[in-house]
Amino acid sequence: MKKTAGIHHISAIVGHPQENTDFYAGVLGLRMIKKTVNFDDPGTYHLYFGNEAGEPGTIITFFPWANAYPGAVGGGQTGVTSYVIPLNTMDFWEKRLESFHIHYTKAERFGETSLRFNDPHGLKLELVERESGKENGWSFGDIKPEYAIKGFGGATLYSVRPEKTMETLTEVMGLERVGEEADIVRFKSFGDIGNVIDVRKFPMPRGKMGVGTVHHIAWRAENEADHLDWQKTVREAGYMATEVKDRNYFNAIYFREYGEILFEIATDPPGFTVDEAPESLGSELKLPPQYEAHRETLVQSLIPIKLPGVNDNKGHK
Repeated sequence: MKKTAGIHHISAIVGHPQENTDFYAGVLGLRMIKKTVNFDDPGTYHLYFGNEAGEPGTIITFFPWANAYPGAVGGGQTGVTSYVIPLNTMDFWEKRLESFHIHYTKAERFGETSLRFNDPHGLKLELVERESGKENGWSFGDIKPEYAIKGFGGATLYSVRPEKTMETLTEVMGLERVGEEADIVRFKSFGDIGNVIDVRKFPMPRGKMGVGTVHHIAWRAENEADHLDWQKTVREAGYMATEVKDRNYFNAIYFREYGEILFEIATDPPGFTVDEAPESLGSELKLPPQYEAHRETLVQSLIPIKLPGVNDNKGHK
């Protein structure tokens, strides 16, 4: 049976791109690893944030629409995105959120404390301490590598048919069911990051796609051959998997599982250094070849954004 290592990336719809950049780079201290456009809608940015090298399991991506309608988080979506922080750093992150006047709550689940809060556009996030996952070498102001977010802890899935979603996780994606507590069933993959998936075990009312919602969750494939094998596996399981789509930094296939959550499977290679040196990731607008001839027009249509400096955000003490 095939097994994915875990989450490759998570993609969400947000509002103004500068607010998005200020929060994920300036508050959470993630590195912008790619500034490009939505390949299916090139008048819109596609922004990628992750660890120092932009490795699978650390990458959150955004389609920012400054004046779009808000969505509603609910069934058929990834409801909560979880990030892993190093052990004994919860106090640091509480103080950092407080310094930006970000409201948070704390909760206990499966013996872990999570720090829960929303981003400026309504995405539900949480931080959890775990030993697993390597140190993120990226620094931003006070966020040195010993405090930095390592990558994804996992996600909480909101399904309209939880039993079907859970069946997909175990019977198709190869995750192991490892626990149940209150209204959550927990699953785990073999990877060391982006490997813990919680599913709300009661059906959720359907969400509405828009600002503040996750568009899709992507799972890891080892390489192109493994990816094609995944496509075959998904189709043989009865799902309508798309043809392979070249996203420059990975290949992708998509399918909607029966709980109505959009799943992607993405290849680990080639990665984000195919068009930028490691030290320059995220520094320039990168376009796929089919749009390069339209660069001037696209640049004029995109809202200018800049990466925050360590003292740019007014809430920071």
